[in-house]
Amino acid sequence: MATPIKRIEKDFLLKVLYDEQSPISLRYGRGEYVLKVEQPPKIELRLKSNRAVSGAQKGSKLELVFDYRGQAISFTAIVLEVKDTLVVTEAPEFLYKNLTRAFSRVSSPLDLKVVFSFHGDRYDLAFPKTLDFEPADLPEYSEVFNPADIKELVAQLSSWSHESATGHKLVMFKDAKPKSIEERLIAQTGKALFIPSTQNEIPLVDTAPKPRLITLDMFKRFIESSGTDKAYVDDATERFMKSKRDAGIYSELWSPIQFQEYVIGYIHLWIDAAGKPPFDLAIVDTLHQFAKVLAYSLKMNSYFKSATLKNEPFPGKVIDISASGMLFANSSTTLSGSLLLDSEIDIQLTISKRVVKTTARIVRRYRDASMHYYGCRYLDIAPEDLRFMFEYLYGKALTDADASFKENKA
Repeated sequence: MATPIKRIEKDFLLKVLYDEQSPISLRYGRGEYVLKVEQPPKIELRLKSNRAVSGAQKGSKLELVFDYRGQAISFTAIVLEVKDTLVVTEAPEFLYKNLTRAFSRVSSPLDLKVVFSFHGDRYDLAFPKTLDFEPADLPEYSEVFNPADIKELVAQLSSWSHESATGHKLVMFKDAKPKSIEERLIAQTGKALFIPSTQNEIPLVDTAPKPRLITLDMFKRFIESSGTDKAYVDDATERFMKSKRDAGIYSELWSPIQFQEYVIGYIHLWIDAAGKPPFDLAIVDTLHQFAKVLAYSLKMNSYFKSATLKNEPFPGKVIDISASGMLFANSSTTLSGSLLLDSEIDIQLTISKRVVKTTARIVRRYRDASMHYYGCRYLDIAPEDLRFMFEYLYGKALTDADASFKENKA
């Protein structure tokens, strides 16, 4: 993931661009340009291009990239003035390093037409919603936990939990809405509440590639948002842990069952007798995978079928596009509740009378005062369509090196 560069380092790098006259690469429209900083950068950048930037005008957004000591650095700049080969832009607010984008983005071509729709079935369910999306695909561990038979799954849970815990409970929020602190926490976050030992604190960090645990900071923020004065949050946290000890709990785990953006229930494991080892991250992982299998099993058994939404196209304005993904915008707040990170959409692009179809995954999202923005990455674009798009967007043929770079970055 691209990492923003702090202000002091940003100012230093912009100065280096001028001092060392480092080349800056720009792809705009179907052209490629090399620019250099003409004057020391202050509130604006004065850039000299090797040739006139075709189509650039006041208000145009430029995506620029330069190399610093072997590290690719990118930034976005808004054009203030264009005169022959001189391009004056606003000074960039951010520079970014650690780029993972496979290909450079260009402004949306005028003749590009795009149709967006959701990929697969989507649902309108009466369950708590999170801001994370959990695909309802066949999960790992399905060879251990059989998703075809829900009764067998529940029996497997009982048998497996008996080996590690002294008690367990499976709760669906269809039957009872979240009430307790623990239930409201996991319903709101979609993450597990893991207390390895009630003699210690809730974990401070979650080191998993995709975080799935409620950390101590998250817990305290929840307590404060629930109405506790900030000055008493630490006391409330300690009382919470003391209540566990008073109840005879040694170790505990609350694992949400998530289906797409909905938390449909949870599995609760606990140890309230001496002699059993406390829960560890291996238990967390197994229960997480079991919950995914259970959600998939419910889908297989038509548990959600009556709430299936009609999959109609939705509008989106393409801001910029590359051969590996695009950034588009939509003003709908309702739609933003479904276009979540890791959710997938189908995209149909019509370019020069050619239709290109692909599935894409939402990899970033943000908003301003009026619009919601979604960055997505293509997942299954056909090789011949990739070559066509590359040539159309960049005005040159796709080389084997370019294709290899995409495979390594996608």
